[in-house]
Amino acid sequence: MMRELLLGTKDDRSQVYLPELCIGCGTCVKACPRGELIIGSVGAVSRGLIDKDFLEKKNRECNLCALCAKVCPTGALDFRKAGKSERDDSYLFGAMKLTAVDHGKCVRCGLCIDLCPQGCLSKDGWKLAEDGRLGVEGKVGVDLTRCVHCGWCSAACPTGAIAVEKPFSGEFSRDEAVCQACRTCVDTCPANALFNKEWKKGEIVEKVSHRKDACIYCGACSMACPVGAITVNKTAILPEMKKKRSFEKMISGPSPRPSLTSRLETNDERCLGCGNCVIACPVNAFSDPYLAAGHLNELDKKPLLEVTNGSIKVVNQDVCGSCATCSMICPADAIWLVKKEVA
Repeated sequence: MMRELLLGTKDDRSQVYLPELCIGCGTCVKACPRGELIIGSVGAVSRGLIDKDFLEKKNRECNLCALCAKVCPTGALDFRKAGKSERDDSYLFGAMKLTAVDHGKCVRCGLCIDLCPQGCLSKDGWKLAEDGRLGVEGKVGVDLTRCVHCGWCSAACPTGAIAVEKPFSGEFSRDEAVCQACRTCVDTCPANALFNKEWKKGEIVEKVSHRKDACIYCGACSMACPVGAITVNKTAILPEMKKKRSFEKMISGPSPRPSLTSRLETNDERCLGCGNCVIACPVNAFSDPYLAAGHLNELDKKPLLEVTNGSIKVVNQDVCGSCATCSMICPADAIWLVKKEVA
């Protein structure tokens, strides 16, 4: 049973959030005319390193206009009247064509199943053919609730048996000088559109590479980046939804910056004073390349994390990028993120 959170009600209408479908893209935040929705800690949530959901709501001025749900690419926000979903072709997720497999063309090679970044494809009743031919019988099952319409399956299919419609077209850019190669964007991307290239000794490669054809231009990578190195612009809505042009204007431009919805906590007794978190922290590393290179004790001031008297200290909670890289690298579980209440 998929978890549902009731965000608001008015008369017989309700706004429901399904966290398991949310990819942390922030498109809903961009669309909300009253600033009611809050998104943050996208990297940490994606990595499973904080106990919270991507999205929160203030519940101060919301009039249940449903604009947030209408632009959601995954159906993570739903408006219901008397318990029944209002979703139709005025909603992006309702207008988007379902990912479909032509089982007459499918040769059951399994490439699509192996490549799907969301694991939403499966072998449905596969078995060796019983009519004497060298082949496999059965179907490819598609879990439409988890599909993010990235197109990996369609691109890999050797017979063109899979049709996928993407939600957005857009532009992706990343500032190589700002990027700290923390991999938060790679871990967050729902479409496996970002990756780190392998390199040979002495070879210089870009810190993060972009698979343009896999990208759905959702903006989750931008929301997750702790140093603001990534910009994603949505240039068009691809499905033919009602009032498409109005919604395109609403969500055009760079993704919004996330709110700080987490707080760092530490444990002096567990801390080894090794300084791994100080060096690995992207916010610290961005402040000074000398620190990023591992020169822990030769710089007096760090913006976020510092080892003082043999244990880790948080210098300034307000500059944290909520990526949880510090928590990942700590050998003693001495630093972690917890949910912070946002006013």
